[in-house]
Amino acid sequence: MSSQTPDIAIIAGTGALPRLVHAALNGRALVCGLDGFAVDVAEAESFRVERLVPFLDSLKDRGITKVVFAGAIQRPRLDPALFDRATAGLVPRLIGAMQAGDDATLRAVIEIFEEWELEVIGAHEIAPDLVPSEGVLCGAVSEADRADAARGAQIVAALGAADVGQGAVVAGGLCLAVEALPGTDAMLAFAASHAGLKNGAKGVFYKAPKPAQDLRIDLPAIGVETVKNAAAAGLAGIAWQAGGVMLLDRAAVVAAAQEAGLFLWARAADTTSDPRA
Repeated sequence: MSSQTPDIAIIAGTGALPRLVHAALNGRALVCGLDGFAVDVAEAESFRVERLVPFLDSLKDRGITKVVFAGAIQRPRLDPALFDRATAGLVPRLIGAMQAGDDATLRAVIEIFEEWELEVIGAHEIAPDLVPSEGVLCGAVSEADRADAARGAQIVAALGAADVGQGAVVAGGLCLAVEALPGTDAMLAFAASHAGLKNGAKGVFYKAPKPAQDLRIDLPAIGVETVKNAAAAGLAGIAWQAGGVMLLDRAAVVAAAQEAGLFLWARAADTTSDPRA
């Protein structure tokens, strides 16, 4: 880390995003990951949810004024014996949010950090090059693919409104799989194991943020493994809401898609399929 005292902390999960955000900040950031989860940044420190209030206090004491959430975070197993009194007082609030869904939980987390006067900023604000603008990055998109992507956008908008998921696989206008708590990889694995249901259609994986989602946290992301899993499912390509999805290492993702013969398409949102438009 640079000798300059950082004023920003990366609340890091798993995957490549924390490392990419850290690099975009030239290493001038404090990196903190949940205890028990591997973070791909060598100098990352760890903290526990059961000690959230002392952790927030320590960020303020160290001169941190801004935080960015980056990477995948699974709900940790909590040890009741480790809670301090102040953090225990937040538990009913967090449990209520968790029962309402992932998006509600993340909004509650943002609110708590903001109560400590920590400004929450999005990873895409720090590394805007991770978010492609509208257009086809590689491959060719057929009319059938466009129709499947439009259907996927409708399904994802409906799923997102119920705070369920951010992705769907559509083939020949029929929904083959949707993203839920197990995540994108599980959805694509299901699609691969049920490829016979496509009735000869190739199909499209479509991904987008949830309607009214706070884009500062949990912005959808696509990486090389996503491309490989989509190819294993026999899909024609991947489409997503332009401006609403990050590509983790764009060059590698595009190269993987080209090798697999998949298209990559940042699709403009439209008012008929996406309530965010």
